[in-house]
Amino acid sequence: MEPNSLKEAWSIPEQAIVEYLQTDIEKGLAATSVELRQQQYGLNKIESKKKTSLFAILLSQFVSPFVLLLAIAAGMSFFFDEWLDGIAIIAVIVINAIIGFIMEFQAERSMEALKKLTSVPAKVIRDGVMVEIPSEDLVPGDIMFVEGGDMVTADARIIQASQLQTDESALTGESLPVEKSPTTIANNTLLAERHNMVFKGTFVAKGNCRSIVVHTGMNTELGSVARLVQGANQAATPLEKKIEVFSKKLIWITVALIILIFVAGLLNGQKFVAMLETSIALAVAAIPEGLPIVSTLALAFGMLRMAKYNVIVKKLSSVETLGGTNVICTDKTGTLTVNKIEASYIQLSDKASRIAIDVLSGTTKWIDDEQVPMDAAYDHLYRISALCNTASYQNENGLEKETGDPLEIGLLKMVYASAKRRENYAQQYLKIDEMPFSSETKLMATFHTQVNGSYYIAAKGAAEELFAHCTGVLENGQETPLTEDKKQHWVNLAEIQAQSGLRMLAFAYRNTSVKEKDFLNDLVLAGLIGFIDPPRQEVPAAISECKSAGIKVVMITGDHPATAQNIALQLGLAELGDKVIHGKDMKPYKELSENDKEQWLQAAVFARVSPEQKLDLVTLYQEKKMVVGMTGDGVNDAPALKKADIGIAMGQRGTQVAQEVADMVLKDDAFSSIVLAVKQGRVIFDNIRKFVIFLLSCNLSELLIIATASILNLHFQLLPLQILFINLVTDVLPALALGVTEPAPHIMQRQPYASDTPVIDKKRWYAIFTYSAIIAITTIGAVFASHELLHKEEKWNAELCNNILFYSLIFSQIFHVFNMSFEKGIRFHKTEVFRNKYVWYAVISCIVITLLSYWILPLRKVLEVSIYGWRDWSIVLISSLCSLLLIQWSKKLKLTI
Repeated sequence: MEPNSLKEAWSIPEQAIVEYLQTDIEKGLAATSVELRQQQYGLNKIESKKKTSLFAILLSQFVSPFVLLLAIAAGMSFFFDEWLDGIAIIAVIVINAIIGFIMEFQAERSMEALKKLTSVPAKVIRDGVMVEIPSEDLVPGDIMFVEGGDMVTADARIIQASQLQTDESALTGESLPVEKSPTTIANNTLLAERHNMVFKGTFVAKGNCRSIVVHTGMNTELGSVARLVQGANQAATPLEKKIEVFSKKLIWITVALIILIFVAGLLNGQKFVAMLETSIALAVAAIPEGLPIVSTLALAFGMLRMAKYNVIVKKLSSVETLGGTNVICTDKTGTLTVNKIEASYIQLSDKASRIAIDVLSGTTKWIDDEQVPMDAAYDHLYRISALCNTASYQNENGLEKETGDPLEIGLLKMVYASAKRRENYAQQYLKIDEMPFSSETKLMATFHTQVNGSYYIAAKGAAEELFAHCTGVLENGQETPLTEDKKQHWVNLAEIQAQSGLRMLAFAYRNTSVKEKDFLNDLVLAGLIGFIDPPRQEVPAAISECKSAGIKVVMITGDHPATAQNIALQLGLAELGDKVIHGKDMKPYKELSENDKEQWLQAAVFARVSPEQKLDLVTLYQEKKMVVGMTGDGVNDAPALKKADIGIAMGQRGTQVAQEVADMVLKDDAFSSIVLAVKQGRVIFDNIRKFVIFLLSCNLSELLIIATASILNLHFQLLPLQILFINLVTDVLPALALGVTEPAPHIMQRQPYASDTPVIDKKRWYAIFTYSAIIAITTIGAVFASHELLHKEEKWNAELCNNILFYSLIFSQIFHVFNMSFEKGIRFHKTEVFRNKYVWYAVISCIVITLLSYWILPLRKVLEVSIYGWRDWSIVLISSLCSLLLIQWSKKLKLTI
């Protein structure tokens, strides 16, 4: 365990830490003490969950109520020596498992391709010598050295720093690089504001530092997040919950009918064994054997369709879950924004303008000006931005190459988009001296010689600090004195924009004829530039579509509240006056009052939020019966990604931790892909409802026929193998075709279904019973019609009656697929089902397979079927069409949906 006294290392003087860890700032640890510390603290690595084995993926395909029902039916078939029945049912189970296994295995392979397999080294001082070691070997007390471009591999307290800035966006959500310094700070300082610490998993954007390693492995901030991930329970998807409820209802209905018919048969004098065999037939009839296969393939189809839009779905049932999502909690940095700093605002003495940089086309859009402004101050701003800059930026045919401080890269992009080139400035103004930026001065200045022999000074920095070195200001192209009143006016302008979420820098210059050593004085203020991590271009439209679909989008970020609010306003997530909830004002979940919960539910923006608070937010939404989607790319998003109903990680910027716990990964990091996924999820839920209604009404019609024949002691009955054949023919192909039906035009304009909306509600159960009753009546009616119209002079022929019953039922169920359109006010031939070419393929295929059962002699013998003339076939066809017409008539009269 890590010593408790170092839990708040940022608030402890560095000398006290050195003494506690028994280390030396100059010489580091002795090699002899390292092994003992490794035994005490363990290796410096994050424990990750075990990879899902192939056997576990395969086994999960059999964990389903429907599979259990099918297995029971197969067992009963084998018990009564009905081997063909049993084998056929087992075949259904195996086919379903193979399809599900293949799809989820492919998703696992896609995820493996995203993982980074490189080992990260660390530089430490041991026995007075700097050495490079595997990061896993770091121990508390090591003196670690990091510089620009390095990944920080342990939590460490800074003891020496030179112009140090770190990128902590993956851990805290802070989009801008964070300036670091060794000074001690208060013990209640938030994670994002601990400027004297560097954290495992973050990157050094600029500068270098020496630091004392204080926490390693699972005791780091990254380890704390990993522990939250391991402790967060993965919620069952809404589809899994709905299928479970639906399955239980189906089981009870089946059991009740079997008992009723079994008892009725015994009371009618039927033999016990005969009634047991009838019960098997009932069980086979009641279970929609095709439902597992059709459900799996429908979800797999959606999974493959999403793959075309660069969305990797790791679990089949997650596809449908998105369709029911009514809250999307999204990180800001890298998800809603591009995670790159750009200039977005220019302030001169007499005017200001928002700007939009387009480096691809090399243009700048002046949002508040009708034309490109021509002003000497603009020329100086571009010149200073190019000259007073140590970063590098190149754009060759749209291929960007950039190194250095993100903010300085943003300045170079601004210059590039103005059609000016840094190389031209560098040729005209040769740099001969530089005053580098430091966290103490918060300024940078460069000294240049011009071709005419004079000199030019370029300076930039924090507004108030640079103003202190200015004596003039550029107004309307003229240099005028910078009075105290004017200086305060500029300070106010900078503060106003900073409060809106912009990071403001001031720019100044001076021309001189003398070469100077101390040149940071008597500068002329040219203006201010504001920077922001801009929103992704496609996000506002995606959020607008989410709103029209009844989906609430909530921004949850570790960034500054003003920055979060500014981005939210630009994206249309929030309106002026909406409250931004700060992490420091958020109580632990168990301490929340009802008023606190209501404020959280109403808010659209949360800032400076910790991983624990993100987890609490997801928990609250789920408590309110909301289906929660969580998007993110950082380590700080991982616990909430796992807890959410559907976790969506970014594939390009996303950390490995986030990708591992998410249910799906966006390979292109495009937030707009989520909208496509939501639409696909809704389509799948609608189609699942279609084919479940189809399958249940078909199977219930079989139940009603068997029950009627048994209770009324009729001389004809369906055989178990015939029932299984009917189910395999009519359940799979038509239902599969329904599973790929195109969406209704208004599918993204309706409110999402509530999370507790069942697959089959009362209205749809009523429709199922109505449909099945009509099919059963017309089918049994076909038997009596055949006898009365064609064979009245003959004795009842049990085999012929069985065959009429068998084929009438098959064709009635095949034609029944055209009843599965529930759009109101649309003519029969214009419904989405009638226009679905796959439905027609399925209908034709089913008819051919049915006729083959008659034409192929071995199959005819197994099914015990034969019809003696075309007139009996006419009765079969007419009765089948009658069931279709009667159901359509009931829908037109609004007796059913």
